[in-house]
Amino acid sequence: MAGVVRDPNRFARELFGPLPHRYDRLEELLSLGQNRRWRREMVAHVDGLHRGAVLDVATGTAGVALDLVRHDGIHVVGVDLTEPMLRIGQTRVDEAGAGDRVQLVVGRAERLPVPDACFDALTFTYLLRYVDDPAATLRELTRVLKPGAPIASLEFAVPTNRFWRGWWWLYTRGVLPAGGYLTGGRPWYRVGRFLGPNISTHYRRYPVDWTMQAWRDAGLVDVRVRSMSLGGGLVMWARKQP
Repeated sequence: MAGVVRDPNRFARELFGPLPHRYDRLEELLSLGQNRRWRREMVAHVDGLHRGAVLDVATGTAGVALDLVRHDGIHVVGVDLTEPMLRIGQTRVDEAGAGDRVQLVVGRAERLPVPDACFDALTFTYLLRYVDDPAATLRELTRVLKPGAPIASLEFAVPTNRFWRGWWWLYTRGVLPAGGYLTGGRPWYRVGRFLGPNISTHYRRYPVDWTMQAWRDAGLVDVRVRSMSLGGGLVMWARKQP
């Protein structure tokens, strides 16, 4: 399957719409059990906030949103394109007793349904591969942050070490589709077959150095990055220019 799609928003809805009931378990499988550790690392970079409003973009089934509201003073708005994901997310929020502190809404990262400078922090996960213009999307994310507010992201990555990159290629092109099919059927086979080529294509078009500069161009400062799990994951964080 090609790594480039013509309408990323529509494709993301079609790709992830059938998946919500097994999404969290299979997310761990597809990341070789590393997703939760990566997510904790991302959340840690906005974790100095003990009160205020946080926007979680591409919230999916609200896993990050629930991590964020473990501090009593935090309120989270989670935004996602995929309504079936949000319905499962709402169930998880209700079961956690966090319905008064987590609000889930359907929306696009490229045009967030919120005013300027209204959030104290922002997180986003696995997002930039599903938008037409990553630079414009970063500007939109920055728009809704208050001056000085932190922002952090999590994304899959391609290992830079040649040895580990070879194993990553074999995993994403062979094990990932097969494992997805065995545990989640055809919908997860489709995701598994798509992810490897899509990740590779994304980083050929938008290398990490390009992405860091795009963050700066969007009005973010102190941009930093950490490679996770031999290069299979990437956490990036910064803050909005005061």
